[in-house]
Amino acid sequence: MNRRRDERGSGLVEFVWLGIILIIPLVWIILSVFEVQRGSFAVSAAARAAGRAYALAPDDQVGLQRANAVAALTLKDQGSPGMTPHLEVTCNPRPPCHQGTSVITVTVTSGVDLPLLPEMLGGDKPTFALSATHRVPIGQYVESGTDGGEEDPDDEPDDEPSGPPTGPPTVGPTKSPTTVP
Repeated sequence: MNRRRDERGSGLVEFVWLGIILIIPLVWIILSVFEVQRGSFAVSAAARAAGRAYALAPDDQVGLQRANAVAALTLKDQGSPGMTPHLEVTCNPRPPCHQGTSVITVTVTSGVDLPLLPEMLGGDKPTFALSATHRVPIGQYVESGTDGGEEDPDDEPDDEPSGPPTGPPTVGPTKSPTTVP
């Protein structure tokens, strides 16, 4: 008595299970890569903003406070509110940073929590460490005079702005120049 089992439909079941077993890790890998990339952009932007804030400050202590605040705000603005920045500021050739021709180096480190991974696998939630460095020469964002530091002898404000416009562009009719014969 040789009975054969009816195996119709078992291939479909095996294919579905195999697909589920392969698709779930693939989706997790893709989501993790996107999360790490977003965190990488956020840390890079935070390092750049912190470097600028430090360079524009009047002294080193205020610069460090501003750099910390700006780095945290930048990470939050980039869609990474759970990331906490850790700043390290160094100066070359030596501190204080706001004198001479120093080059400020700001390093921001943080971490990204990997999505959808349970904490029971390793105790703490798994994170991916991120770091970015930005160097700023101290004079790069400081306004300098074009006439060698001499002041205008008549002490009257100029009629035309000397820099880029600071407000939004105006919309509407403009005055056309008139010529006098």
